[in-house]
Parts: sequence; structure tokens; C-alpha cells
Amino acid sequence: MKRRHCLLTLLAASWAPAAEHLPQKRTFIGVDRFAEHLPQKRTFIGVDRFQRLVALAKARNWRAQPIGQRVALFGQAMLGTKYVAWTLEIDDHVESPSVTFLGLDCWTFFETSLGLARMIETPREVYTPSDLLREIERTRYRGGVCRGNYLDRIHYLDEWFTDNAARGHVRYITSQIGPVVRMQGRSNDEMSLNPRLYRYLKANPALVPALNQIERRLERVPFDYIPKAQVAACESRLRSGDIIGIVTHRDHVFCSHVGLAIQMADGRCHLMHASSTAKKVLIDKPLHDYLAGVKAHAGIVVARAA
Repeated sequence: MKRRHCLLTLLAASWAPAAEHLPQKRTFIGVDRFAEHLPQKRTFIGVDRFQRLVALAKARNWRAQPIGQRVALFGQAMLGTKYVAWTLEIDDHVESPSVTFLGLDCWTFFETSLGLARMIETPREVYTPSDLLREIERTRYRGGVCRGNYLDRIHYLDEWFTDNAARGHVRYITSQIGPVVRMQGRSNDEMSLNPRLYRYLKANPALVPALNQIERRLERVPFDYIPKAQVAACESRLRSGDIIGIVTHRDHVFCSHVGLAIQMADGRCHLMHASSTAKKVLIDKPLHDYLAGVKAHAGIVVARAA
């Protein structure tokens, strides 16, 4: 999935940025090199909200919970946050890990919930925005590293699942949850077909051919999903905090939406997500009912935080 609906979203050689927008050099997690990032005042919005979430997690000892439950708890703590699209498209030339608590789309909602859950696993007296940005960098960027290039970022959900599963951050468990079918004869190239919808690509059209090469590679990776007619029978196998990718019948993309599973008192697994329709983060209908209500929804894929 790319961040078009909730969604997605090389430094130009001739670019001369204003002083306040100069990228900062900082060491990457786990690698012995430097790369350019934007100043934190641009990449981290909502410090007060972050501090309140951390205080809540400490007061209720969320760190003692399994990671999936922590993901769900942080997701619930962000219920009511307004839906805002394109929050990752913050610059024309420099790609940086970023977080905003002032508005979330479907991708940033699940990713921020996961990042917070991962962050508090390491005990610290004080958690800082830099701690969360490091976790976001680990999962948002191919191989866990952002070098300042827009194509370092994982833009399609199917690649996010496989890349993060390969690095041990999640387990890709779709086939363990229910019967699967394989996607056949579909392209996965919505971004390169519509570059003017994306701020960075619009400013740097020379990147589109390289992006299309990534898309062609993704199309060759087998992609299995649970058809929506089978979801009701396997809702009970899902756990709160599981990451649910919504597979679409639309061409040019495999997944069009993403959210979190949450088991509710009614005995059903519901979808918790940033909804572009409701314009906020909410707990929606049971997952099967949600899928049945939208003709374009084909089924689901599932990852579980590890």
C-alpha cells in the first residue's frame, strides 16, 4: 500500500535551502555513517501529546504487557485524533523520519502506535522525541535506514510487511490466520503513474523511473491474502494490536488501507484505524462487517509485532 488515501505519501543538486531548513547531520542507529535529516522542529510535532502518552504508559506499566497489547493500548490512547492526509510529505528535497500527533492518516496511526510500543520496551527514566524517531526510522525505511532520499522510505504496505518481517520487527502471519489466495495479474505502480500527487515526486520527477523499478520488483513477489468472505471465520485468531492491511480490487495497488485489530467485549475483532470518512481515529465495525461494506475491499493481510 502506498499512502494515497491515508497513505503514502535525491537531494536536488541545485537546491539552496534557507538557513532555517538546513538539514542536520546525525548518526544513524546501528550504522557507522552520517546522513542528512531535517531539524527536529520540523520532523516532530506534538511534543506535549507525546509526553502525555509516555506518562500514561508509565503510570499504567504498559511496558509489562506483550508488545501487541502495547500497540493496541497506544492506539486506543490516540482515539479521536483527527484524520490528516499527507503528513509524511514535509519537504521537497530532504526525506526525514517524522512524527506528528496533531493529525494521523492510516499509515502514520499504525506506525506511531507500533513505534511507541517498541520504544517503551527499553526502560528509560526519560523518553524523548529522538527515541520515537529512531523507532520510526527502523520500520519506515528500507533496511531501517534513512539517508535523506525519498526512495529510502517504504511506500507500499506489502513491502513494509516483508521488509520488517525479514528484520524481525514483525511476523507476517496471514497464512496462519486463514485460507489465502494469491494475487494474480495485478500491477503495483500507482505512485509512478501519479507522481504529481506526491510532493517529493512532483518536485523531483527524475526519481520516478527508479521508483518504477522498485514497483516492478514488488510485483514479482508472491502476494497472498485472505479473501473477505473468509474473514468472519478467522476473526477469533486475530489479536489486539495485529496490523491489518486492507487488500483492494483496484488496479495499480495491492493494499489501499491499514489499521489495527482490536478484540472487543462483543466477542468480535474490530478495526481500529484513522478513517478518512469519519475524519478521525476510531474503533470501527467488526472487521468482516467493515470489509463487507466496501465493494472495493478484497480481503486482508496480517502482521504481528515481534
